[in-house]
Amino acid sequence: MDIGLVLQTAWDSLVANKLRAGLTVLGVIIGVAAVIALVGIGRGAQASIESQIEGIGTNLVFVSPGRVQQGGVTSAAGASATLTLADAEALEDVASVVGVAPTLSGFGQVAYFSNNLNTRVYGVTEDYLTVRNLELAEGEFISSVNVTARSTAVVLGSSVADALFGGSIGAVGQSVRINGQPYRVIGVLASQGGSGFGNMDDLVLVPLTTAQTRLIGAQRSGGSTSLDTINVQVADSDLVEEAMEEISAVLRQRHRVVEGEEDFIVQSQEDILGALSEVTDTFTLFLGGIAGISLVVGGIGIMNIMLVSVTERTREIGIRKAVGARPLDILAQFLAESALLSVTGGALGVALGWAVAQAMGRIQLGQGGITSLVGWDSVVLATVFSVAIGLFFGIYPAMRAANLEPVEALRYE
Repeated sequence: MDIGLVLQTAWDSLVANKLRAGLTVLGVIIGVAAVIALVGIGRGAQASIESQIEGIGTNLVFVSPGRVQQGGVTSAAGASATLTLADAEALEDVASVVGVAPTLSGFGQVAYFSNNLNTRVYGVTEDYLTVRNLELAEGEFISSVNVTARSTAVVLGSSVADALFGGSIGAVGQSVRINGQPYRVIGVLASQGGSGFGNMDDLVLVPLTTAQTRLIGAQRSGGSTSLDTINVQVADSDLVEEAMEEISAVLRQRHRVVEGEEDFIVQSQEDILGALSEVTDTFTLFLGGIAGISLVVGGIGIMNIMLVSVTERTREIGIRKAVGARPLDILAQFLAESALLSVTGGALGVALGWAVAQAMGRIQLGQGGITSLVGWDSVVLATVFSVAIGLFFGIYPAMRAANLEPVEALRYE
């Protein structure tokens, strides 16, 4: 059997029906392109999240409120009041801890004349800048004096400064209104390049005491105002596990709870990164599965067109068999046609999928900083799967053609 001749014959047969072959290939193109584009977007989102988390340091530990045990029953009631400023101060005495930054957060409307937006408002202390590994683009950060005096000073995230003032230059010294109250801008943070809920550019920072008394308010626990989070900076990333154990021990003692009944949660960057990676992996797999369905639909289209081709060329098949063609030759010809359809569709689908992934990264995700990541493994997988789909759905029509009886095929009209 001459493979070159088989492929040439298959190609000539497809070219003879350009429109039909083109529409069949289109189904495969869409399927492969969908797989490449959606998996690329999913991986890009995962990489963006990982870079944001790793960008703020690998030596951070986050303490957040947990669930409260009441009479042996776990309850969410009062959970937001389980951490206090006194807890944060106690953690400063842990040997491996070099910085503690308590926070209280909420949402507020920030306005400068006719420009306004809704964003997150964080009440912080002077240590927040260094603990969270942030940098200033302009001005200065909140000081201990601001915290003590409950001053109406505010530090803007870079995207907030862009929305209100068109950039960081000229923002310092201006007065903005947060929930209708005037605040003086003392600094603007350098852009972190984040996106989504964890975007460190889309926020404003005020003194913790100001947030507690003027903007957000807070519950009371044991006579002390509650917190949302305590950010803890450890001396070295190798000491994170040890620090987490020490932090848990200190808080268990302060809250008078035993291990397993904590009303707080202690997490490291690695814990958060692992949890988010699981979510994004599942999300990417889900997107790939949905796209794979369209690829199967494209394979069904190949099967349909090949069955039509067998019916239309029944007499041709009879003539070929009458002059000596073996069933294997007929089988090879029709399989070659389905393979050519799937390979052509796969190649064009890879190119289209890459282009769509890049376009979605730039247009739909805008300034989020997410770049689509199209890996070779997804390209190879989509291409191999498309070829396999073409061959799988081409087997039945090819076998049907190969098993036609020459006499019956010649009599077919």
